[in-house]
Amino acid sequence: PAPWWERTPGSLRPDLADVLGEQPFLHPAGRRFHYSNPGYTLLGALVEKLRGAPWEEVLRGEVLEPLGLDRTTTRPQAPHAGGWAVHPWADALLPEPVEDLGRMAPAGQLWSTTGDLARFAAFLAKGDDRVLGAESLREMRTPTAPSATADLSAGYAYGLGLEIRHQDGRALVGHSGSLPGFLAGLTLSIADDVAAVVLANCTSGPLVATVAADLVGIVAEAEPRIPEPWRPLPEVDASVVELAGQWYWGTHPFGLRFTADGLVSLEPLSGKGRRSRFRANGDGTWTGLEGYYAGELLKAVRRPDGSVSHLDLGSFVFTRQPYDDGASVPGGVDPEGWRGIG
Repeated sequence: PAPWWERTPGSLRPDLADVLGEQPFLHPAGRRFHYSNPGYTLLGALVEKLRGAPWEEVLRGEVLEPLGLDRTTTRPQAPHAGGWAVHPWADALLPEPVEDLGRMAPAGQLWSTTGDLARFAAFLAKGDDRVLGAESLREMRTPTAPSATADLSAGYAYGLGLEIRHQDGRALVGHSGSLPGFLAGLTLSIADDVAAVVLANCTSGPLVATVAADLVGIVAEAEPRIPEPWRPLPEVDASVVELAGQWYWGTHPFGLRFTADGLVSLEPLSGKGRRSRFRANGDGTWTGLEGYYAGELLKAVRRPDGSVSHLDLGSFVFTRQPYDDGASVPGGVDPEGWRGIG
């Protein structure tokens, strides 16, 4: 509710009800994406409730200190830039107020530096088990509620706290933000292992997200990612290796590959069609991480003698030969086998 939250002290909204107002839900839950600053306030309140401490203390102890973000704080620390408004029709400046936003602080009251944000970008790319592991970060980079048609056509979606964009054929994640007097943007390309941070101490002007995305593209094209040196796995599970190679879903050929990061990759050999990576569940099965098979269970079905009959992926049967008559193909295989037409 009014007044303009970014330019008023937090003392005007001491309680959550003062932030959320009488109609906090603008859309049915889960139906579409709509950015919500009060939603971040609610998250801050939830952190305080679960941890029994102010959200700033929890953020410092559980995120900022483990990652070494020593210059990221909820209050400005000298030396710091002041925030300015630039007159749109004259070369004149107006200092912007700096407010303690109180309950609304989780929605944007963080002061930081390019160095700290670069370190944070490295965390978003690699993960840190003291804060969040790589698997949780993959989930953050996955779109959640559906976006509006205009967002989809612009290649924009939203994950768990991360903006997801596609620009010039490149998948980008990160976030932009602003408070009166300041603009900030962090953009990361996981595939290129390149991130860009853009900060400006003005209320409006540079499109920081676009500038950051352009910087990522320039660096990625001028300095392509150096491939990691190949190294054999420290240990090899023979029961897993025997599953690697070519499989058929009906007559569609697929390749199953085990990667150094412990994941399984299943993709069509034609290069087009349904593909996914799978994580091991520790019991000889794997769960899909993305695409058509996200959340689906992949398992090897074995015969009484221990040999592999087929792969079962969400009820889909993958066999070593097209419609292998030695496997359990739903509907059965014609006993006369493959034939020509005379």
